Amino acid sequence: MIHIGEYNTLAIIREAEQGLYLADNDKNEVLLPNRYIPENFKIWDDIDVFVYLDNDERLVAVTDKPYIKKGEFAVLRCNQVTDFGAFLDWGLVKELFCPFKQQAFKMKAGGWYLVHCYLDEKSERLVASSKTNQFLDNKNLTVNTFDEVDIIISHPSELGMNVIVNNCHTGLIFKNDIHKDLSIGDKLKGVVKKIREGNKLDISLGKIGYRNIEPNAQIILDELEDNNGFLSLTDKSSPEDIKDVLQMSKKSFKKAVGTLYKQKQITIEHDGIKLV
Repeated sequence: MIHIGEYNTLAIIREAEQGLYLADNDKNEVLLPNRYIPENFKIWDDIDVFVYLDNDERLVAVTDKPYIKKGEFAVLRCNQVTDFGAFLDWGLVKELFCPFKQQAFKMKAGGWYLVHCYLDEKSERLVASSKTNQFLDNKNLTVNTFDEVDIIISHPSELGMNVIVNNCHTGLIFKNDIHKDLSIGDKLKGVVKKIREGNKLDISLGKIGYRNIEPNAQIILDELEDNNGFLSLTDKSSPEDIKDVLQMSKKSFKKAVGTLYKQKQITIEHDGIKLV
């Protein structure tokens, strides 16, 4: 079966005036237009292609790699808005359509929006939606406490920053756990810090507890080396100063400094820390 909105590995079965015809194991065919034909190929060679509907609503294969596939989330630029909806740049010749009813806020040309790509069952077209929460569900969690997860920064709230977890759940990074600048659409690694009542996920950007010491210790060492072996930070420095220099919390800084001191990699001076 040829899957729309995904990468397919298909066999080249014949050459025609308009391009190459590709087929899957069930003999379903799709055209690879001339502009995408590789320099060297042989009939029955396998080729990886992305499949979608072109401007004439015909099934077509391309070797271009889109910025987003079916079932994924990404931040895309709005190229234009018409009477039908918005058209987004997703790296392919045909722009990705986002209907007005699927816009959380009215899109404007030149704006960037976090969207989900899905297949419209009626038209069999790939479309976008900025109403991302409808594609996320926490009823049946696929993660546990302390699991490392992939997160996408979704949108801010009064409590912190909402995130998409493993492309299927919603989560929250509380303000107290944010020690670096975050932008909507950022893709990062996180950890499930806690699962609260109602399957609400608390997410941390760093590893939990003592797991957090070693990476932060390395960050401090790297920063020391970049600053002639000295940093004017101590346990009396403000959390803001520590965050500005190291992008970590004061608590993490103190733990990491303690580890480095025990390992005799640094000395602690009255006005900062020094690399041994």
